[in-house]
Amino acid sequence: MINSPVIKVIIPAFNEADSIGLVINDLPDIVTEVIVISNNSTDDTVKNATASGATVLEEPRRGYGFACLKGLRYIADSKAKPDIVVFVDGDYSDYPEQLTDIIKPIINDNIDLVIGARDKRLRETGSMTGPQIFGNWLATSLMSLFFSSRFTDLGPFRAIKYEKLLALHMEDQTYGWTVEMQLKALKKNYSYVEVPVKYRNRIGVSKVSGTLKGAIFAGVKILTWIFKYGLKK
Repeated sequence: MINSPVIKVIIPAFNEADSIGLVINDLPDIVTEVIVISNNSTDDTVKNATASGATVLEEPRRGYGFACLKGLRYIADSKAKPDIVVFVDGDYSDYPEQLTDIIKPIINDNIDLVIGARDKRLRETGSMTGPQIFGNWLATSLMSLFFSSRFTDLGPFRAIKYEKLLALHMEDQTYGWTVEMQLKALKKNYSYVEVPVKYRNRIGVSKVSGTLKGAIFAGVKILTWIFKYGLKK
């Protein structure tokens, strides 16, 4: 059991001015620091995140992975290292207050990685597009085939021990960040569980699933990572 853990939250955000404050304000008080990475935003994302008390970084290179890597470099340079790092999106599709559920297996059961699985029974109608649902099914099915994994989702709301995250040497700069983390955790035999989480329609339009180009690029990147690791076996 981890007593009084230091918890830092990383929130990549591209033009999430209308939602970022809601995400930050709904996070539980047990969070030590909220780190928002503005991924070349052109709206008031930076202003609103700062006003809500977050540490705000700017990453001009567009890409989910670029933003997450920026957050990790900031943490590496900080004096106070976290015990747990939590990732959550800035669009308010997740329920940030469920962070307590996400970190519980790490604190109580010494689990390395926890994925917030967007349970069908808990999802708001329309909150996940057809391509998202199919892509998750295909990706997790292939991971089961290659690695006998039990993952059912690539949900972005997740928590991981900081030391374990460092050992993964994350590198994806765009859409493959989530699946890279899960694949590398499998290769390293990390302990992991999924926690069912609620999911609602995001505020604003998705930059990935909301466009054909984004959906295609994300699918290609995810499958590339899976086959890269699967064929190494």
